[in-house]
Amino acid sequence: MKTSINTVQETERLRIREFTSEDSEFIIKLLNTEGWLKYIGERNVKTPEQAIRYLESGPLKSYADHGYGLWMVEMKSDSAPVGMCGILKRNYLPNPDIGFAFLPEFNGSGYAFEAAQATINYAKDVLKKPVIDAITLEDNTRSINLLEKIGMKFIKTIRVPGDNDELLLFSNGNGQSI
Repeated sequence: MKTSINTVQETERLRIREFTSEDSEFIIKLLNTEGWLKYIGERNVKTPEQAIRYLESGPLKSYADHGYGLWMVEMKSDSAPVGMCGILKRNYLPNPDIGFAFLPEFNGSGYAFEAAQATINYAKDVLKKPVIDAITLEDNTRSINLLEKIGMKFIKTIRVPGDNDELLLFSNGNGQSI
């Protein structure tokens, strides 16, 4: 039985929708790309069952708990998945934050900007979240450039509890973050 798909928003070229358990093959592919492993980290998602657990404990749980989460980004023309983008609520940040990851074959085509800008607008206009944060590693220049392009400003470096990595904290809230 095909799961109904809840479209969150559309842009000129993209559909941004909630994930379903039927997206497990895409999750396996995305979470094992070089960029994901380098900048986000190993999630040990190698099988459809592990991908469904990832979806259930991550995006799907976030939709239920917060009314938002990471969403599938796909082409409007043929529903081909290109990445994920959405809003997360992390307990160590005072504001929700934007997250995104795209398959490498879609880098440089403007899809990440299109999805991220739409997501920021959705957070502000629909979710009524005027301040959005973002975190990234210092050497993730693609993410930094995208965050700056959507109007985010560097605030300071932070450390996530239980993690040794130093992260750059960005915000669109004029220093209203921690």
